[in-house]
Amino acid sequence: MIELQPAPASLPPGERIYAIGDIHGCAERLLALHAAIAADLARRPVAAPLLLHLGDYVDRGPDSAGVVALLAAGDPLAGMPTVNLMGNHERTMVDALSGERASATDWMIAGGREALASWGGNPDAPRESWPAHVPAAHMAFLRALSLRHRAGGYLFVHAGIRPGVALDAQAPSDLLSIRGSFLYSDAAFGAVVVHGHTPQKAPVVRHNRIGIDTGAVFGGALTCLVLEGETLGFLQA
Repeated sequence: MIELQPAPASLPPGERIYAIGDIHGCAERLLALHAAIAADLARRPVAAPLLLHLGDYVDRGPDSAGVVALLAAGDPLAGMPTVNLMGNHERTMVDALSGERASATDWMIAGGREALASWGGNPDAPRESWPAHVPAAHMAFLRALSLRHRAGGYLFVHAGIRPGVALDAQAPSDLLSIRGSFLYSDAAFGAVVVHGHTPQKAPVVRHNRIGIDTGAVFGGALTCLVLEGETLGFLQA
């Protein structure tokens, strides 16, 4: 059972959001967490559930291709709408496979070797050969990922936001990659920001943000934040 606690913001009545942090190719853990979500929803039905993934589906872990295949197929939990956000690793992968040489180098350094290998590609082969290994449907999914999602008193993004900048004016690069100035800010952002990107041993709950990257690919748990009404809880796999 989920242990519920007071949340720093709220959702409208009848809504529940299951938000999953950075996956990084951990396909088996993702399947286990989806199963836990389905079981929780069966125990505690709600009118309007939503499954949300916060990005960084690829790189470092063993099965980036499996994670993308699962999400690209659409709504992995039957009857539950799904929102998939873009992470900085997806952005780098897309740019690398679009022919940007600097991004190709960055991708390999950031875990792209494991990702490309999961699609059957050889990271030591010429870069021009890499795109042929990733199905067109997978690339279309990655290119179409959203940068943000707003619900109730929450804003969901991959990395965070730039303090002092209006929510509607945030730069994509900050939504995908920001750390320091966001993580150490005590400001009210206009919404509680739910994010991943910066791994911690346990979820971080502050008055202005909730961080749920718990380092699944580094031996930690894969975490799902469960939001409903004025409460929150966690599921992990």
